[in-house]
Amino acid sequence: MAIIPHEKTSCGGLTLHRIQTDKYKTTTVVVQFKARLTEETVTERALLPHVLQSGTENYPSSKAVRTELEKLYGATLGVDLAKKGDFHIMTFRMDFANEKFLSEDEPLFKKALSLLSEVIMNPKTDGTSFDSSIVDKEKRTMKQRIQSIYDDKMRFANMRLTQEMFPNEAFGLHVYGEKEEVDRVTAKSLYDFYKKVCADDEIDLYLVGNLEGVHAEEVVKELFPFKERTDRGSDTTQKASLDVEEKEILETQEIKQGKLHMGFRSGVGYADDEYFALQVFNGMFGGFSHSKLFRNVREKESLAYYAASRYESHKGLIIVMSGIEFKNYKKTVDIIKEQLTAMRNGEFNEEEMKQTKTMIRNQLLETVDDAKGMVELLYHGVVSQKLRTIEEWLDGVEAVTKEDILAVADKVKLDTVYFLKGEEA
Repeated sequence: MAIIPHEKTSCGGLTLHRIQTDKYKTTTVVVQFKARLTEETVTERALLPHVLQSGTENYPSSKAVRTELEKLYGATLGVDLAKKGDFHIMTFRMDFANEKFLSEDEPLFKKALSLLSEVIMNPKTDGTSFDSSIVDKEKRTMKQRIQSIYDDKMRFANMRLTQEMFPNEAFGLHVYGEKEEVDRVTAKSLYDFYKKVCADDEIDLYLVGNLEGVHAEEVVKELFPFKERTDRGSDTTQKASLDVEEKEILETQEIKQGKLHMGFRSGVGYADDEYFALQVFNGMFGGFSHSKLFRNVREKESLAYYAASRYESHKGLIIVMSGIEFKNYKKTVDIIKEQLTAMRNGEFNEEEMKQTKTMIRNQLLETVDDAKGMVELLYHGVVSQKLRTIEEWLDGVEAVTKEDILAVADKVKLDTVYFLKGEEA
């Protein structure tokens, strides 16, 4: 039996994904809106989901929406934003009790989806624009959200590294938008943008839970009557080019701990055959506590408070992050580079490979143990147009050989070294 029994159906203007499981006593609904990340739309798009959840035609305030959620046995509703490759994703997520586990015979499924539909399809407007008091309130909150990146130096360094790696590409934009653009958004311009989103975005709706006996397709068609989309069969992320020269960016702020972030390009993306080898490579390079970065930079040399790497699979990037003393900058950069050379030279053994594969496997099984993680994993397939089953994932990782790792290690190329240091350094 499949680990994730996933059924996909076209429902008018959206794609319905049903994941039947009796693992949870709740039902999870996730609606994903996907469009290209662009400088012109990034700020409005980052603001829109927060405005939508703050008041509807029938429930005109956040408080009124919360009251309705409480009536649904304490259902929860949240919004989120993500950048996956060249796309900007808006997410609406709702969790509610499965009516099969309630003592009363309440038709909760349709009631809950009706409220979610109300939030997405029936916003509070005057016919030509959103409610200006809601938009103004959310604009203030949005500025605070953007400011929080500047206050968290690890996130700030990551943002600056991405900007420096992709100065003239959409991928360099931050998922929360641009602070200086927030004031330009009006209740009218945001409503016009909302209508465009409803007409043009690629929309996927996920249902996770015990769905036996639920007429999901007809309920979704009735409550989310989006117009048919034009086919976007070729719309995928362009992997980061490997034609780059290594560059160094040094910046100064009033901080106590230096943030050293290094961006590498691999040329290997989520849909590629070498994807699994890159996963194993990253796990051994800096992804886990037994990795080369952790052992050599943090433990052996005691140069870093933390040292790790992560793989941005849609764009094909490896990002190394570390927190260091200012004086250790040069030495740390050299040792990180040495770890990449060691990977290229095959300086790792079967035991390390086996341990890494086991940890990737455990991480994956842990992810699909949670409804949100399950949807996240499946949605990678939508973004990359390469849907993999969990079984394919597990088999793909297990099949990776030392030669496969050496082949991808050879492709990894350093693009940018970014160092945020203190003023006294």
